[in-house]
Amino acid sequence: MEEETGTGTEEELRTRTEKKVKKAAQLLFFRRHRLPGVKGWELKKALGDNYLEVIGVLNSALDRFGMEVKRISEGGGKGEGGESEEKAERDRFMIVLKDHVLEKASGARIDDIAMLSATLAFIISKQGKAPRKTIEAFLADKFPKRRIYFALDRYISQGYLGEDDKVLYIGWRTRAEVDRKTLLDLILSA
Repeated sequence: MEEETGTGTEEELRTRTEKKVKKAAQLLFFRRHRLPGVKGWELKKALGDNYLEVIGVLNSALDRFGMEVKRISEGGGKGEGGESEEKAERDRFMIVLKDHVLEKASGARIDDIAMLSATLAFIISKQGKAPRKTIEAFLADKFPKRRIYFALDRYISQGYLGEDDKVLYIGWRTRAEVDRKTLLDLILSA
């Protein structure tokens, strides 16, 4: 009889964990805001104090599908597990593809992707920061000026680029979604 109670408790814990993993997947897969992903404090509110453990379980389940949950600090750099709980609550969690094998996964126009790729490559070549006017002049050789202004503003609002005092830098979303080494290898091999 005692074994059944112990198994029942274990079964309840497994069921509770499974429900939390499903809820975490729903929060991360479906966009509720303008930006993809979910802030850590939202996950904590929905899943409880052990939300980082639930994300770990979800990550192992997503691994079979070639995806992973990435933790990104919007201020700069990747969030890592050894940091404080407060920092994790400010970080953004999002699901990304591990291998970038799907060319049409983004839904963006090819010329927009080309403009973003050229901008990122230019910023990377300038050690991570470049004046906005310099980037606009660089892109004006290949793209119409009216599209450049709108595209750069859109990349900033989407998080692919950041801007401080008319200086552009790589944004949090680029750090999450773009493999910069592969991007540079592809550009250099062309």
